[in-house]
Amino acid sequence: MIDNIHGLLLDLDGTLFHGGIMIPGADTLIAGLRSKGIPFLFVTNNSSRTPANVAAHLSAMGIEAHEQEVCTSSLAAARYIAEESPGAAVAILGEEGLHRACEEAGLNIVTDSPQYVVQGIDRSFTYDSLTRAARWITGGAAFVLTNPDLMLPSDDGMMPGAGTLGAAIEAASGVKPVIIGKPHRHLMSYATSRLGIDLKDAIVVGDNMRTDIAAGANAGCRTVLTLTGVTTKDNLEQYKEWTGVSPDFICSNLAELRALLGV
Repeated sequence: MIDNIHGLLLDLDGTLFHGGIMIPGADTLIAGLRSKGIPFLFVTNNSSRTPANVAAHLSAMGIEAHEQEVCTSSLAAARYIAEESPGAAVAILGEEGLHRACEEAGLNIVTDSPQYVVQGIDRSFTYDSLTRAARWITGGAAFVLTNPDLMLPSDDGMMPGAGTLGAAIEAASGVKPVIIGKPHRHLMSYATSRLGIDLKDAIVVGDNMRTDIAAGANAGCRTVLTLTGVTTKDNLEQYKEWTGVSPDFICSNLAELRALLGV
């Protein structure tokens, strides 16, 4: 059992649920954390949903969640820009979660001559979107990408993620973006600042070696891998080889995670 837990950064899809179906024990895990007074945040690369949307999605599955407990790559991206250039002019290629985050961070959303191009998943992305983004970036605008996910699961199969669109913009502009989400450390830094703890005192929990566990390792956090989603007993060694990292703890299911956390 892990003692003296300062804060948990909990992944969502693949760790607490699959699509719209709760992974067994997720509701009990969250209830146990609340009962023990262990600080936590739901931390997701998803840039399309607002925190309220995410909390509602969790609550609909029976997992108690509140808007202020949700930390998205959109929120972290908006804060990154606002801290670097308060009130900056930003052009957004993304959906509601990213627009709302930028508005709430006090950024000036524009449709021409931006200082920053911030891009997330955008299911209305077009050739014109690509053209405008490439021109802005080659003209000097900074390029910020919410998360590098290339493909995402959907109800009818896999679909391109924010990283795929970002790869097109990078190819067209010749400029690499600043990447905010997992496996990069910006999202981890933002989440720990929200909890008021140091990165070294945070524990990252997730099912994906390439995103969750790599992000925790890159940020200097302790990590717990749950074999409830992308990473399994069969592919774990391959993922260790691909990522060059190993989790500090491994749990086969959420019952084992509860035991590890003492909840």
